[in-house]
Amino acid sequence: MAIKVHDLQPAPGSRKRAKRVGRGIGGKGGKTAGRGSKGQRARNTVRVGFEGGQMPLHQRVPKLRGFNNPFRVDYQAINLDTIDATGLDTVSPASLYEKGLISKGALVKVLGRGEVTRAVTVKAHAFSKSAEAAITAAGGTVELLAKPYGERRPPAQGNHLTNR
Repeated sequence: MAIKVHDLQPAPGSRKRAKRVGRGIGGKGGKTAGRGSKGQRARNTVRVGFEGGQMPLHQRVPKLRGFNNPFRVDYQAINLDTIDATGLDTVSPASLYEKGLISKGALVKVLGRGEVTRAVTVKAHAFSKSAEAAITAAGGTVELLAKPYGERRPPAQGNHLTNR
């Protein structure tokens, strides 16, 4: 037997009748009708999220999510295969800039994709462990350059309650 649209009805017990309030003392929801006594909410409706004139939560919370880390260090990545393709014996940020591989004043990080087939001296601001191992294995040297601004993170602070 097929179900027809006019046969559909909710499962028994799933739909409960709303409580009728404000119909006198005989109807169980008399007098204040579940609104307590006095006050703004007893007399009329207050819109959802209203906080009595205080700046509402949805306006206090910042609109955009996340934040910009002021101590972030942005590196331009250079891989080993790129270094090998330059044909230079000494690779530095200046030589990479002249070849057009990085932008001016960028901090360089050497990453380990590809391989180095000859001894190369590489000067950069950071190296991945695999890149450093591959360069030294090929007979080259790795030279870590100082960052132009030093340490960007603020100094570690102790507990302010114990330093009195």
